[in-house]
Amino acid sequence: MSSAKKNLLIIYHSQSGNTELLSQAVAKGVRLEDDIELRIKLAYEADTRDLQWADGVLFGTPENLGYMSGALKDFFDRTYYPAQPSQLSIPYGLFISAGNDGSGAVREIDRILLGYPMKKVADPIIVKGDITPAALAQCKELGQTMAAALAMGIF
Repeated sequence: MSSAKKNLLIIYHSQSGNTELLSQAVAKGVRLEDDIELRIKLAYEADTRDLQWADGVLFGTPENLGYMSGALKDFFDRTYYPAQPSQLSIPYGLFISAGNDGSGAVREIDRILLGYPMKKVADPIIVKGDITPAALAQCKELGQTMAAALAMGIF
């Protein structure tokens, strides 16, 4: 393992509280790795400086009308062009709280993140309906896996 801590950013939006529960589980997994500095930001509060700080990002959103939340889309609108000079070739993963199947949100987020460019390194966690202990465990595993891979220099 390298001696310098790696920076992992969680950016999420939650209206009903479901995506917030998922983000807390993701963060719990990240915190199991000692060599990671964690920053958690609501989508409306995150900016380009947060992306430039990060060595990896985990994005969380509810599925709204078959799409990502307006808050996460706003984040992308505000940071896309300012981030271009940085060529943020950093790894990312997604967690989605879905009422439908979540595929529209995943598809559009992936498409946007190609332009930053960022590298998708994990299958998205899509939680349909109620937040269950199994869903929380999946999110915790996503956080820990991303953190461990960053700490080990895998990506």
